[in-house]
Amino acid sequence: MKAVPKVNTNGLYLEDALVDDTFSGVVPFYSYMEQGISDVLTTTENETLPEGESPNQFEHSISGYIIGIPVTPGLFRPRFDLAAWNAYESAVSAAQDSFQQALSKWHALPEEQRGDMPVLESPAQPIFWVEGLTPEEIEELTRPKPVEPNEMDRLGSEMVTRELEVLELRQQNEAQGAQIVGLELRLLSLENS
Repeated sequence: MKAVPKVNTNGLYLEDALVDDTFSGVVPFYSYMEQGISDVLTTTENETLPEGESPNQFEHSISGYIIGIPVTPGLFRPRFDLAAWNAYESAVSAAQDSFQQALSKWHALPEEQRGDMPVLESPAQPIFWVEGLTPEEIEELTRPKPVEPNEMDRLGSEMVTRELEVLELRQQNEAQGAQIVGLELRLLSLENS
């Protein structure tokens, strides 16, 4: 068993699903709705219908997809590009059809006229997982949040403020002391003269 991504119909990642180790590709999963009732009844393959109800009483719709391609790391909100997947699948199918036609023509030729056997050339697989958020949303998510100071930080800040006030008072005291000494020296010099 392995975990693979499960996406909604827009390709946005929902959660992981456990599947067989050999699972690959893209497979839809369905929700079932009883006709005439708007509640969605999600069922699995192993569940049976309630007694007296036939399968045609239920209408199914695609709820999302199970993706056999791992999510590209580093995405904030992974989104699987379903359009790119469909285009890639069409290109692979076209390449296989072209190969089968070339192989049939090659087999139809006599052995001495065949030449090299045709080779299947599959298209390069594009990157299917893209970012599901806009650059503005990513910027909002990654912007540093202001940190509210806790009690210790607040007390520390107050303590620094008080120490600065004490230092300023000390400097004022020293300046006034120097002025007083200067005045006393002038007084002494006046008395001695």
